[in-house]
Amino acid sequence: MCSVGGGDFCLDVEELELERYRCNDCGNTFDAIGKKVVCPSCPSENVVKI
Repeated sequence: MCSVGGGDFCLDVEELELERYRCNDCGNTFDAIGKKVVCPSCPSENVVKI
């Protein structure tokens, strides 16, 4: 995946290390990456890394 708008930023998605999370509100489990993870099911920020 490469950035839009120029620059030399290019990222190989396969190199990313996704982490497993569980939503404390709806119970959904999902993979995510980043500092502010949001549940894709109920958009809650009340998630924990498992």
